[in-house]
Amino acid sequence: MKFELSEDQALLRQSTRDFLANEWPIEKSRKVMEDAPRGYDAAAWVRWAEMGYLGLLAPASAGGQGLGAIELAIVCEEVGRACMPGPYLDVVLAAAALSAAGGHDAALSDLCAGKTLTTIAREDAPYAGERIPLARAEGGRVRGTKCFVPFAAQADALLVVASDALWLTHKPFAVTPMPTIDPAQRFGEVAFDHAAARVAAVSVLDRVDRIAAVGASALLLGIMSRCLETTIAYVQTRQAFKRPIGSFQALQHRLAEMLLRTESSRSAVYRAAWCVDCNEPDAALACAAAKAYAGEASRLVCGESIQMHGGIGFTWELDLHFYFKRAKTLEQHYGSTETQFERALNAAGY
Repeated sequence: MKFELSEDQALLRQSTRDFLANEWPIEKSRKVMEDAPRGYDAAAWVRWAEMGYLGLLAPASAGGQGLGAIELAIVCEEVGRACMPGPYLDVVLAAAALSAAGGHDAALSDLCAGKTLTTIAREDAPYAGERIPLARAEGGRVRGTKCFVPFAAQADALLVVASDALWLTHKPFAVTPMPTIDPAQRFGEVAFDHAAARVAAVSVLDRVDRIAAVGASALLLGIMSRCLETTIAYVQTRQAFKRPIGSFQALQHRLAEMLLRTESSRSAVYRAAWCVDCNEPDAALACAAAKAYAGEASRLVCGESIQMHGGIGFTWELDLHFYFKRAKTLEQHYGSTETQFERALNAAGY
């Protein structure tokens, strides 16, 4: 059995890496993350859509690529490596939800073409440490509040979970910004009182949850890979006692642990993606395990990367803190590590 990418998948990886290097170099991304009102470069986003990335999972009838979770993992890994700002995975998940629901080719077509930006509003308002469902659907309207809605202020439309169904509603939205440690991830609390169209039963999100776990864990994998490569390059050139610090056994052990966590995450991510594409019975378990493991692994890999750079690792001069912040945000988003452990246990029958 051969565990490797096909020729087309390898080409997708290389073309994505080249595109991101040209359109979203980290220097440009840092400026955009800090200064741009949208949190990303709108012109580059249009070119990204023209390349077909937004419609990766959407059917060809809606202008999509009709590809699978493995291709999504490949693209998300490269997006993570580049620390690309913007709502890429959020838009892909919205497209996946509309695709699974069926009958929404017009909305899907605009989303895939980058004409509209649609994300999913899932989280309810926090109260006493718990999530209280405050969004409800009544008479063709969605009313209530949703928290941590990705790119809510920038979105043209939102898919809202309310009253055990998924509803599509359009702007304008009353959004209160909810800052996080990652300047490239924009969240908002949205107050709804909007006309809405019912898209599907909320059960349609079961598949979306699995795709989200694959995409998020692949983003974390890309972050870990970049941090590991950066650290290896640094310890080979940084001198102490007239020798590279990478020659010291203690640091080599730490690098070996970083490599182990990164490559184990890679195995978990691509197995989960394969399970989703093949509709394997244990796909839910594989996806939850991949997200939970990658979340914990990224904590170690990104933290060690900063530590092994010494004092400079904590400064704005290096890019490492952007990767660390992205990893911390992703660890909690798309199902936190604790949530994914619970899902894995449930899927395993415990």
